Amino acid sequence: MTTKTNSVPESALTGSLRDFRSPHGSDLIGRVAGFYEWQNLRREHDLWPYARSTSTAPQARCEAMSDTGATFAGINFASQDYLSLSSHPAIKAAAHKAIDEYGVHSAGSAALLGNTTNSLLLEQGLSQFLGGREIVLYPTGWAAGYGSVQGFVRANDHVVMDILAHSCLQEGAKAATPNIHYHGHLNLEAMSRKLERIRASDKDNGILVITESLFSMHSDTPDLLAMRALCDTYNATLLVDCAHDLGSMGEDGLGHLGLQNALDAADIIIGSFSKTFASNGGFIAVRDRATAEYLKYYSATHTFSNALSPVQAATVLCALDIVRSEEGRLLRRKLMDNILHLRAEMTRAGLETLGDPSPIVPVRLGLEGVGRFASRHLMAMGGIANLVEYPAVPQGGARFRFQVMASHTSDDIDQVVAILAKAMREADLEYRLGHEGQADASRAHVAGAIA
Repeated sequence: MTTKTNSVPESALTGSLRDFRSPHGSDLIGRVAGFYEWQNLRREHDLWPYARSTSTAPQARCEAMSDTGATFAGINFASQDYLSLSSHPAIKAAAHKAIDEYGVHSAGSAALLGNTTNSLLLEQGLSQFLGGREIVLYPTGWAAGYGSVQGFVRANDHVVMDILAHSCLQEGAKAATPNIHYHGHLNLEAMSRKLERIRASDKDNGILVITESLFSMHSDTPDLLAMRALCDTYNATLLVDCAHDLGSMGEDGLGHLGLQNALDAADIIIGSFSKTFASNGGFIAVRDRATAEYLKYYSATHTFSNALSPVQAATVLCALDIVRSEEGRLLRRKLMDNILHLRAEMTRAGLETLGDPSPIVPVRLGLEGVGRFASRHLMAMGGIANLVEYPAVPQGGARFRFQVMASHTSDDIDQVVAILAKAMREADLEYRLGHEGQADASRAHVAGAIA
């Protein structure tokens, strides 16, 4: 332990990013300094676990560096590489081949000579994978999510979305319309009430209903067919973001769209390549070419962004081939075995996992201060996982987000659970001792004032 408990100020254990979201004052630049002061206070006490970088490939065990330059190594449950394809020999060979043929850059937007043979082949492959849909490619998954809303929704339309929908979807909605209606997480009754109220007063404009097939902070999923039925009742369009489960779950690799037999239920499907497909990038899948062509010229993050590089497109296409193969099925089975083993060992160790089995295993921590201590201890002991705290999750609901890979071994899992259990015991003790010390100091101060 690098810092004594009683030397950690309370302000390093409290507060959140939301506190600095809307700074005040006429000095646009100067008014942001408060965030850095708070961030740096946490950093000085080894309580800032973000902006870490890998020094080796993001595999099951890796070397990394904090944003202060401190090096560490450990069992890696912080990288998003669910089928462990980022270092797959075939993937690397495809990337090398693309570099030899095309260089490394698309050098243009998809509208202006940015596409390559690789990106066209990727569109065809994804179309086959998703039942013949038309595919529009994007440079990032975030761009696809944002563009899927901003590209279709106009000012008089309505967006009805789960309160936990991803940032890209929420920001796309804010850019498109003031008529945004949030409903409680996975709450179909609340969603139905929102739709009914909208249609009672507006029968003419569009409604886009937005959900995710797997929510990344809670590891849970909506009833997609029930949502489809509600959309049919109220003449609404259903958008499903399948960033985290497409490719990594289900015998066919279609995630919850396949597991729920809901591939045809979604009007718009969006996905990211950065979780399973070994690259940056994303896509939107729609039912017909007319819709796809409209997106290409009215979705800003497509029209005004450089296209996927030829290397990215080749990488994703190779990953897609693996996902659809027998090797992909075996990797998904191995991944699910690891997921179930990790969740079982967490429970056996007295730790609380959230949600349903998926490549994301959230582990509850509780208070943000406890989580910050736990993250510090976990890293020092050789475990690597991402701390998630308010406002990404509810206040007082801090958690670790363990992201499982097919290449993790049983030994990796057993070791990291033992490390986590110890880290959390020490964090809880450290937090309680610190607060008892503060309470004692406060009582002594009051007693001195009375005397």
